[in-house]
Amino acid sequence: MPRALITGVTGQDGSYLAEFLLNKGYEVHGAARRTSLPGTFRLSEIFAGPLADRFHLHRADMGDGGSLTRILREVEPHEIYNLAAQSHVGVSFEVPEQTSDTTGTGPLRLLEALRTICPESRFYQASSSEMFGSAPAPQNETSPLRPCSPYGCAKAMGHCLTGIYRAQGIFAVSGILFNHESPRRGETFVTRKITKAVASIAAGRARHVNLGNLDACRDWGHAADYVEAMWMMLQRDDPEDFVVGTGEPHSVREFCDRAFSRAGLNWQDHVRFDADLIRPIEVSLLLADPSKARETLGWKHTVGFEELVALMVDADLELQAD
Repeated sequence: MPRALITGVTGQDGSYLAEFLLNKGYEVHGAARRTSLPGTFRLSEIFAGPLADRFHLHRADMGDGGSLTRILREVEPHEIYNLAAQSHVGVSFEVPEQTSDTTGTGPLRLLEALRTICPESRFYQASSSEMFGSAPAPQNETSPLRPCSPYGCAKAMGHCLTGIYRAQGIFAVSGILFNHESPRRGETFVTRKITKAVASIAAGRARHVNLGNLDACRDWGHAADYVEAMWMMLQRDDPEDFVVGTGEPHSVREFCDRAFSRAGLNWQDHVRFDADLIRPIEVSLLLADPSKARETLGWKHTVGFEELVALMVDADLELQAD
């Protein structure tokens, strides 16, 4: 039975990947840092499901190399998926050092532990489209890295380190994922902030939502599609990096329009511009050129923009009803 270790398993991507691998017959080990409040709600279906005996949760921290070393010795994983990060771009301007340590130096600690303990393991690094920043769109695997945030810089560090360890003989790859959402998205991210507000307004519990740059365009897909691409990258004979996205740009304004329309509302009646939500450096367009993933991996997204927005709104409407 193949064994996989997922750091950041309690996050959106980690929970979808854990479910995907369990259904593939894996024994899955998840690493998550300890918090004062339980943060495992995204894993509730796994804990309550028939595959729970093949899922194991460990406590570790990307800032603590000793804890990462301990887990690798205990688990001896065949595959390692590094999804742990301080992953909010806006927050990275407020806590740049913590973002750099967790998101940038964290992969170094994990890769060095892998090199020492289990060099035959295959390693996946969750890179990000935010590394491209101001680079011309569409962006692919050869586009220049021009990050415009501490988060983007930290992701670029982890991305480059992955390439360095690959050059030393480690099977290490980076998936350069563009924005991917789901009903499990954190509530402070703009897409989930919008859909949660739609549900609250539709239920009469709120009247407005404050947003920043409505003209920012992103390439949005569904997280469940993207974790399959992660797995595909580690099944190949040769390690390579891949851009993963839909190749379709949509603005925050469009997202608002579709989300509020789903609940029979006019977004212009409920969205307020808040200048305090504008980032110190704005990135106007991130757009994937996923042709390599389509041609080499045989991967393609299955959930389009309209369906994604509808899924997220419907899920938040259901939560409000509860």
